[in-house]
Amino acid sequence: MRNLILVLTLALSSFGPAWAQQPGDGIRIRELARLAGAKENSLIGYGLVTGLARTGDSSRSEATLQSIRNTLLRYGVNVPLDMVRSRNAAGVMVTTTLPAYAQLGDKIDVNVTSMGDARSLVGGTLLLTHLIGADQQVYALAQGPVSVGGFSYDLNGNLVQKNHPTAALIPDGATVEKHVPTQMLSSTGSIRYVLHEPSFATANRVANSINALPGGGYAKALDAAVIEIALPPDVQTNLVAYLTQVEDARVRPVFPSRVVVNERTGTVVSGGNVQISPVTITHGDLNVSIRTEFLVSQPSFVFRTGPGVRSVVVPDTTIDVEEEDPIDLNLPNGSTVAELVSALNKVKATSRDVITILQGIKRAGALHAELIVQ
Repeated sequence: MRNLILVLTLALSSFGPAWAQQPGDGIRIRELARLAGAKENSLIGYGLVTGLARTGDSSRSEATLQSIRNTLLRYGVNVPLDMVRSRNAAGVMVTTTLPAYAQLGDKIDVNVTSMGDARSLVGGTLLLTHLIGADQQVYALAQGPVSVGGFSYDLNGNLVQKNHPTAALIPDGATVEKHVPTQMLSSTGSIRYVLHEPSFATANRVANSINALPGGGYAKALDAAVIEIALPPDVQTNLVAYLTQVEDARVRPVFPSRVVVNERTGTVVSGGNVQISPVTITHGDLNVSIRTEFLVSQPSFVFRTGPGVRSVVVPDTTIDVEEEDPIDLNLPNGSTVAELVSALNKVKATSRDVITILQGIKRAGALHAELIVQ
């Protein structure tokens, strides 16, 4: 790893005048917020995948054997439990998310994951499975061939595997059987929007943008996340058209400053406007290489050896210390994290170096953003 001695003197630049919103600028409200009553619902069910080429659950999975017997009993086939010996089936859990406004007959994707000791779900078909919600009511039925994005083959102790063959997806594999009504109006008869990223500034701008609409003046921010709209009397009969106009209104949001680093992959993601205060950093690497070679020492020119004469393995250890010349890097005043990372890449700094430097800047209080380490 290359040495890096970095000395930075950065000044925080002053911000310009407040941004003035122009028509057509910003992001639509539909991308920033959702209706308070519109929510997704998680569904889950237990099912059976059949048609596997002897890659299903073994006889140790008693739940799968019981499921096979129960399935056959529904069709009048009574097989004793101790006679069930099929490796072509696997017990699975089926999960999905019921979207808001889902209607009767809509198709949704489902995820299928093995519960037993099946080796692969490739080539299997999910039998009819009831998907229930938190209230134990059936909201969808799932069935169909599973799609596995991997494989697993083994022979004579040799295993070749790609991805996870015990997890699968069924596109449009479930049919909605029960509609979940969406409560659009609150108890006071108003409409409430909830921001995906709570922010007092963004909530205030959303309310101002709604009030600027024709016939507006009814929206107000209750807190950093909720905007309440008192419906005008003339839109009670045409609520959908009014909400379409509201969601098409554009706002420039204020997002929190974040820097996300992933130590496993060396990935650094940052907003381009994250500022760095004046700070001095010295970062260097000392490479220490330790090598050990084992040599065999044995007596030579010995015709007769006694009980104490034998070959001896002797370790030969070599330690090398390398330290390269320092690299000086100067950045202009008011530099951002994006400019810092770009400058470090030009001097061929590793991702590990960049992450270490960002962590040091945050601890020194010079990084004005939330540092998230994954």
